[in-house]
Amino acid sequence: MKTLKLLFSKDGLQYQVLHKKKVEDEKAFFFNDEMPKDFITQKLDEALQNKVDKIEVISAMNHFALTPEGFNQHEMGQDLIAYNAAINKDNEELMLSINKKFGVQFYYAFPKEFYHKIKALNSPTLFNFSGEKFLNTIKPKKEQSIHIHLYHHQCEFIALDGENLILYNNLDVDSEVDFLYFIMFTLNKIGFGTNDTRFYIYGETTEHDTFISEIQKFVTHLKIVFDNLHKKNFILN
Repeated sequence: MKTLKLLFSKDGLQYQVLHKKKVEDEKAFFFNDEMPKDFITQKLDEALQNKVDKIEVISAMNHFALTPEGFNQHEMGQDLIAYNAAINKDNEELMLSINKKFGVQFYYAFPKEFYHKIKALNSPTLFNFSGEKFLNTIKPKKEQSIHIHLYHHQCEFIALDGENLILYNNLDVDSEVDFLYFIMFTLNKIGFGTNDTRFYIYGETTEHDTFISEIQKFVTHLKIVFDNLHKKNFILN
C-alpha cells in the first residue's frame, strides 16, 4: 500500500510518498517573491500525480482557533479563527480536528482550492491539523514543560503543566530574536520559571541552530527530541 503525505505550512508544501513504511520520495517547496503566485498549487499538482492508495493531509497553517472538546457551535468556527488571523471565508474551507488526549479541538481554515484538488482524486483521505497531531506525540510528565516544533519560518509552541494544556500557539518566525523574546515573555505571563521548566525541541532544528544556541543561554533544561532528517524524520512523523 502506498501513502501520500502532504504537509502545508506558511508558504510551503512538503510531501512524502511511502510504500508501507519505506520512504520512496520526499520533497519540500517554499514560496518566495521571485516565484509565480501559483507556485504551491503547481507543486501540489505534481505531488498528486503520484499513484497512491491513500492520502494524509496535515495543515500547519496558522489559521486556527482552539476550543474545549465538545464545543459544537460550528457556525462560529470561521469567526473564532478570525480573532487570530485574517481569513477569506469564500476561499477557505472550515475544518475541525479533535484531540481527546487533552480534551481540546481545533477549528482550522484550509484553502478550498487545495481541498477540492485533493478530494477530486476520490482516494481515501484523512485531513488533520498539525496542532492536534503534535499534541498526540507528546507524553506528558509531572513537570512544567514547553514543547517547540520548528518549521521553515514558522513554529508551534505548547505549554503543559503536568497533563494540563496551558497554551498552544502557531506563529510565524521571521526573526529568531523576536521568537526568543516571545518565549521569555510567555513564560513570565504563565508563571513558568526558566530554571525548572523543561524545554523540548522538535523539527527543523538545524535550520534554527542560532535560536537553539541562544535559548540555551537562558534555560536550564533543554532537549532536542528529533531533527528533521531527509527520508528519516519527516517533520510530522
